[in-house]
Amino acid sequence: MRHRLIVSMIPGLLLTALPLLAAGQTAAQTPKSGGTLVAIVQPEPVTLTGAVNTAQPTSLIATNVYDGLLSYDNDLKPHGQLAESWEVSRDGLAITFHLRRGVKWHDGKPFTSADVKWSVENVWKTIHPRNKAILVNLTQVDAPDANTAIFRFTKPSLALLSTLNSWGAPVLPKHLYEGTDVLNNPNNNKPVGTGPFVFKEWSRGNYITLERNPNYWEKGKPYLDKIIFKVVPDAGARAATLENGDAQYAVFSPVPPKEAQRLADSGKVKVETNGYQWSSPVLYLDYNLGNKYLKDVRVRRAIAHAANLEGLNKVVWYGYGKPSVSIVPTTLSQFFDNTVPRYPYDTRKAEALLDEAGFPRGADGVRFTISNDYLPYGDDYRRTAEYLKQSLKRVGIDVNIRSQDTAAFTKRVYGDRDFDTAITWNASFPDPQIGLTRMYWSGWVGKNIPWTNSSGYNNPEVDRVIEQAQGAATQAERIALFKKFQQITQTELPTLPLIELHFFTVHSPRLKGITQDGDQSQGSLKNAWLEPVNANLAKAGQ
Repeated sequence: MRHRLIVSMIPGLLLTALPLLAAGQTAAQTPKSGGTLVAIVQPEPVTLTGAVNTAQPTSLIATNVYDGLLSYDNDLKPHGQLAESWEVSRDGLAITFHLRRGVKWHDGKPFTSADVKWSVENVWKTIHPRNKAILVNLTQVDAPDANTAIFRFTKPSLALLSTLNSWGAPVLPKHLYEGTDVLNNPNNNKPVGTGPFVFKEWSRGNYITLERNPNYWEKGKPYLDKIIFKVVPDAGARAATLENGDAQYAVFSPVPPKEAQRLADSGKVKVETNGYQWSSPVLYLDYNLGNKYLKDVRVRRAIAHAANLEGLNKVVWYGYGKPSVSIVPTTLSQFFDNTVPRYPYDTRKAEALLDEAGFPRGADGVRFTISNDYLPYGDDYRRTAEYLKQSLKRVGIDVNIRSQDTAAFTKRVYGDRDFDTAITWNASFPDPQIGLTRMYWSGWVGKNIPWTNSSGYNNPEVDRVIEQAQGAATQAERIALFKKFQQITQTELPTLPLIELHFFTVHSPRLKGITQDGDQSQGSLKNAWLEPVNANLAKAGQ
């Protein structure tokens, strides 16, 4: 049986890899090679390279084509991918990665430290919406030989080692990107990686096909011959496709939660919530602080009091989540601050705040009208918008719900900022610096970078706290700073946290090996394999 590698990190010490039996893998579950997996991707990605677009649909494809330096187990401990081992200097100002030898890009060129150095300095540090902030203190990457990359910092960057997987920090091939416009490089839509699957075809509006990489560095993997990612826009059609076996895999709550329970009860599919630990997603409402009503903090607090989060979680999300207390979710327990200001459901308090702000009800009972743009990733987001519309109507706020495709949504919200309120979600990741501070740092405003600061929030004190946390020498110092960050942002409410989402995966009982890592939903399917149909029928007594 095959083993995976778990690597621990202690500053100043060289890391060695220790074998650990893959979770749940027994002699009775020996992986079978071969077969085609049909998966669902929704909505269709706008590009296939996660280094230039961190949207979830892109990640589903890209993480099968590209590798990162690390991956993460169910306890979110890092283990080696393109890096076999690594060490942190005692002062925290250097991290040395010892790279895997003999790895090749899909076009046959050798992978080397030059690819890592180029990716860090020209993509991660410059245009990647998460890593640009994480790497603010990185000065350079040294590549003393083909198999060593040394990251050098002016201040420690403790969050970095939590985001180096194939979604958080994919390594791009220098020989195909150097000297080009990275954002418009044709390889973004015809990706060439080092990962377990090779890009074959993208039939727009229909499917994306990947094939097994016969030269993958992890011998014997992947097990699957091919993956076909089908674009299935309609939620009902996705449920039917999974139920009748025409597709065997779909992630990020591909069907409405009420359908998930029915499908699980049918026994025709399995519903799993494992594999999302690394992302820790939070659903939130962004306010455009340029709006004449929403620029008043009393209005923002009134909306918070009018939003019944318990009801939202039960009615729309069917309990696949929990009401948020702070933008930092409870899953990030060491950073979460339970003492932040809270806004319990209270329509009388909401009405009083709106009156105090100078927005009385008119003759028709309406105080003012605002728009809402929801993330076009499925019915759950539309229903969230409808639920909030009804909630705000009770306190005299009329909401005009607008829908559009993903490209139009991201341009409207993060580029043009032509919106009043927007519903979307961000992955928190294991550290707030990775997924959350980008929503509040003023340097991201108007940059047309999805899932950054769309509200227009500009607080110099919060900027300083974020920047101090980026270079803090100890975790204790960072924890204190992030608690201060939460106190300020939950007082000023440029963004209203709604639900800590519990995403789920729907898959065929025949599909094995998909819940082994904490970043599985954002990772590759190299461990996945399909139980032969005949064996499955025999179990059922057919």
